[in-house]
Amino acid sequence: MAVVGSLSPSRAGDFMTCPLLYRFRVIDRIPERPSAAAVRGTLVHAVLERLFDLPTGGRTPEAALAMLGPEWERLLESEPELAGLFEEGAAGDAERDEWLAQARRMVERYFTLEDPRRLEPAERELFVETVLDSGLKLRGYIDRVDVAPTGDVRIVDYKTGSAPRADFEARALFQMKFYALVVWRLRGRVPRLLQLMYLGNGEVLRYEPDEADLRATQRKVEALWQAIRRAMDTGEWRSRRGRLCDWCDHRERCPEFGGTPPPLPVVRVGRPSPAGPDGGAAAEAGAVAGPEGAARERDEL
Repeated sequence: MAVVGSLSPSRAGDFMTCPLLYRFRVIDRIPERPSAAAVRGTLVHAVLERLFDLPTGGRTPEAALAMLGPEWERLLESEPELAGLFEEGAAGDAERDEWLAQARRMVERYFTLEDPRRLEPAERELFVETVLDSGLKLRGYIDRVDVAPTGDVRIVDYKTGSAPRADFEARALFQMKFYALVVWRLRGRVPRLLQLMYLGNGEVLRYEPDEADLRATQRKVEALWQAIRRAMDTGEWRSRRGRLCDWCDHRERCPEFGGTPPPLPVVRVGRPSPAGPDGGAAAEAGAVAGPEGAARERDEL
């Protein structure tokens, strides 16, 4: 089957938030500055992933907190530009200390939500992908997959922000239903439970999907892709003002704030379109980082 494009929940979320944001990230590929909140999310996720490398009895709050320093050094080694998150001098040192203190509080809060000594995840940071009958490839990374002795699957995602208000819960669950759809197609079994763990305020959102949910999610994803294709064909990438605009790197070029988008890039003959079957991988780079770092940025290969 020919692949017509590629989509992750992050990029689908971009388009739903603001089609112009999707264009800036996927078509123009304009670099964005790493935010302190997003990097903190990356750090906390790394600690929680590596926590399960320890023997069962060693998965304690003290052990997890002891990982924060080494994991931060590991991040700095792989991405030296992150050192520029904080200014030099006393003010920058104080900001970094508070940033790390917030990360510590999130790690400690995790232990109030579940006991990792009683868990043995089947998968961590699991890359999944599947191709729909339409040729659209769905792909992404799942924080954790738990499998019960009965074969029931639980998909777990850590969020370093706070739980959304009730009217935003459906949006928060879209990412999880997207993952559940991929897992269902890969394994032939609907995941029993989707679990979002909000480390910002210690709430847990749980949802039990069924086949009707996931079929509806597939229809929504395919409709989104058709809308993206129409924007590609017409060159009309509409801006949409929303609550995340205050944290957007693209305000200076956004019409909502008096800016002008750059000319659309010209795709050279012989090169795939950024949104085509090969260049579509660009659509998998990163995650939307909200005001509290509810998702971290990373490359999805």
